[in-house]
Amino acid sequence: MAKAKTIFVCSNCGYESAKWIGKCPACNEWNTFYEEKVVNTSNVSNSRGNKVKTTPRKLNDVKGIEMARISTGIGELDRVLGGGLVKGSLVLVGGEPGIGKSTLILELCDKINGEGRVLYVSGEESAEQVKIRADRLNINNDDIIFLGETNIDVIQEAISEENPKLVIIDSIQTMYSEEITSAAGTVSQVREITARIMRMCKDNGITTIIIGHVTKDGNIAGPRVLEHMVDTVLYIEGERYFSYRILRSVKNRFGSTNEVGMFEMKNEGMVEITNPSSILISDRSDNPAGSVIVASIEGTRPLLIELQALTTPSVFGIPKRTANGIDYNRLAVLIAVIEKRAGMALGGQDVYLNVVSGIKIAEPAVDLGIILACVSSYKNIGISQELVAIGEVGLTGEVRAVNMIEKRIKEAERLGFKKCIIPESNKKLLKDEFKLDIIGVKNVNEAIKYILK
Repeated sequence: MAKAKTIFVCSNCGYESAKWIGKCPACNEWNTFYEEKVVNTSNVSNSRGNKVKTTPRKLNDVKGIEMARISTGIGELDRVLGGGLVKGSLVLVGGEPGIGKSTLILELCDKINGEGRVLYVSGEESAEQVKIRADRLNINNDDIIFLGETNIDVIQEAISEENPKLVIIDSIQTMYSEEITSAAGTVSQVREITARIMRMCKDNGITTIIIGHVTKDGNIAGPRVLEHMVDTVLYIEGERYFSYRILRSVKNRFGSTNEVGMFEMKNEGMVEITNPSSILISDRSDNPAGSVIVASIEGTRPLLIELQALTTPSVFGIPKRTANGIDYNRLAVLIAVIEKRAGMALGGQDVYLNVVSGIKIAEPAVDLGIILACVSSYKNIGISQELVAIGEVGLTGEVRAVNMIEKRIKEAERLGFKKCIIPESNKKLLKDEFKLDIIGVKNVNEAIKYILK
């Protein structure tokens, strides 16, 4: 008998190698390779199904169909999905343990009442555990059917018998197929299980939501191909010690990407926040030094967020830089711009920057706000509570134009702000009339001079 072929697979990214290596060349992680037998599943009929011959045809001859959407009953979730769940779609929801994935999906199962039967498959919790959570969330939907199972063959049989409209898989890392010799949660298992669920979902027009764990880097555990196979990928983000949660779409074949919805985790579950800007800046104290409001865009939604900076003389030879919610390298670059272009010696200062409420900001339109917050703390002069700062800052100190400027200004105006510092190039192109005072600046020195006067 021929010896079974084995390969070594990275448990973090799915990279395959003919021999064991210490460091993965794809994701640069150490000691993540494990040995796995190669299984030939080409003759397995129950997983591959009957082969159907297809022929090429003109794209113009293909008749388009209108996508049927099902409202989830949760406004923020519908917003992120692009209007609701598409019939027959496959949605992947990821997030850290305890972030609220199962809670949100269980609420969805209740809100979708009247659309058909829902099959909730859990490989992590028993029926009693899920029932305790359902009682806490006041869920009362007779169409929810629970199945505690991890074998994909049994799950497929249950789906064929129950014929549900919606299937929940919680979580994909606990499911396994007997055709694969490796343990549940390994790269081969996750890839094979997702492929079978996708074929079942598309062939029968069943909407399926699968819940996935994330790695320490914040990515869905398993191979990256997992995200390519599904139609929509949603991430739930949030800090462990804050109650606010952001639901972000990073892939959506039926809607816009990088759309966000906001929730607050409470005893009664994930509660929608329909006006996030007013929540994020509600606890601001009176005119403190080092605090400024910035206008960020998440997807298509403008958010007003408070930035806080603290500068203090360093007691060590090398000053400390700490950034929470902002990329550390970006903070270091902006501190260098302050020193070089504004002539302020921050080289001997420890600089701490924090985004209030645990929100993470990646877009460069908050650069000007970061600089003004640091200068305000360094000079110990408070910035007016009626002011919002918007603008990207270059290495030469110029303030560059940002996109969706009118949306940002309208959000600031709606919340009662009276002044707004924006790039001069954006001010020249404004079409609408605004009640607030708009200050256009060309460089950081003009912005700093305005807040210090």
